[in-house]
Amino acid sequence: MGILVIGINHRTAPVALRERLAFAEARIPAALQTLRETGVAEEAVILSTCNRVEIYVATRLPAELAFDDLEEFLHRCHDYHDPLTDHLYRYTEPQSVEHLFRVACGLDSMVLGETEILGQLKQAYELARQRGFTGPRLNKAFQRAFHVAKQIRTETQIQRGSTSVAAVAVELAERLFSSLRDRTVLVIGAGDTSEKVARALVSRGVTRVWVTNRTPERAEALAQSLGGRAIRFEEWPEAFPQVDIVISSTASPHYLLDRPRLEAWMRQRPRRPLLLVDIAVPRDIDPAVNELDDVYLYNVDDLQCIADDYLRQRQAEVARCEAIIREKVRALLDPPPRPSTPGDPAPSHA
Repeated sequence: MGILVIGINHRTAPVALRERLAFAEARIPAALQTLRETGVAEEAVILSTCNRVEIYVATRLPAELAFDDLEEFLHRCHDYHDPLTDHLYRYTEPQSVEHLFRVACGLDSMVLGETEILGQLKQAYELARQRGFTGPRLNKAFQRAFHVAKQIRTETQIQRGSTSVAAVAVELAERLFSSLRDRTVLVIGAGDTSEKVARALVSRGVTRVWVTNRTPERAEALAQSLGGRAIRFEEWPEAFPQVDIVISSTASPHYLLDRPRLEAWMRQRPRRPLLLVDIAVPRDIDPAVNELDDVYLYNVDDLQCIADDYLRQRQAEVARCEAIIREKVRALLDPPPRPSTPGDPAPSHA
């Protein structure tokens, strides 16, 4: 039974396509069940993040047939009718396992060596495992991937400097404002990524952080831990005249900010720049707001500009990491033969 992977990421597809094919966490169990019931996968894990959508399967089907079925599954699951072939990558063993290890180690990330993806991969694996959608092949491959990621963190300097998309977002704010001191930041969404951004902002000198979330208790808890202030979700538009930076990362299926709404708010704060960092997929902020004076909008793809700086700094470590990965992939897929013991049958010379 072979391990296959099919997917898109920030290199092969724009953010608009990635958000179109993204899986909400609540939909993943049903999607995994569909993969099993249609016979394309005996084991499966779906990884869906801002920067990638990937399906890992263990299957007895011929690879080409399985890939055709998986591509059709993506079309049906998302009611998407445009061609996907040019955006999808498809890997069979050993490349599929090598890709899994590279993803776990942050070598395939927008920010080379970042650690957020490892947590996201573990969460995707646990969701599938706890519901019985993994088995011996994927269990062993994913657990080995987590072990290799830990080894690379301790034996190389691939994570030197900023190691997360959240940190890159904060650095973008520093580039535009020079200093974050005396700036007021509004964090929309109290999820994991928003929390990382908020903590990074505080570590860079921000003292005024306002947090809003559809669940007031989560906003209050995050604001309290940061020494900030929680704002009721329906009241956050009133904070705009005092805000310099907005970090938005919610699970909203629709834009929270569109051009007409923001244009009206900007009249209340003449000649004051506003930085909008939209790290949500689907996007929280209408791209058209970037046409407004004094508004600077960056989405997850724009973060690639800063990620390129880290890439140059860390590139020297990539070769060491890839050598470790190749060794571990060979050990997983081609284990050494078991030593013979007394009583084993003699080899046949027929």
